Amino acid sequence: QVQLVESGGGSVEAGVSLRLSCVVSGYSRSGTMGWFRQAPGKEREGVAVIYPGGTPTDYADSVKGRFTISQDKAKNTVYLQMNSLKPEDTAMYYCAAVFGALFPSQRLDARSYNYWGQGTQVTVSS
Repeated sequence: QVQLVESGGGSVEAGVSLRLSCVVSGYSRSGTMGWFRQAPGKEREGVAVIYPGGTPTDYADSVKGRFTISQDKAKNTVYLQMNSLKPEDTAMYYCAAVFGALFPSQRLDARSYNYWGQGTQVTVSS
């Protein structure tokens, strides 16, 4: 059974950095991995995605230039490096996986993903 476990969230001040980790277990092949976030009262939105080979990657406009997604296949771990955090980045962050090709328009769409972690909270204060 596929399992995704996120960690690394926390409460920080604006301007600092955090790195989220997602450890994946229960499958023997690589999938497309995405990071999503959901703030209270808002829909879940795609933040970043990475294909099994490491490229391509894609980002939401709101995080481009500040967030970086990467993976360490030896550790079955996907990371989200978040720099210059802003209060509007406050949300529950989720890791997700899908085994299959996605059209570019699907990459940051939560409906495209089959497997989800439990989430890790990121709170950014001004």
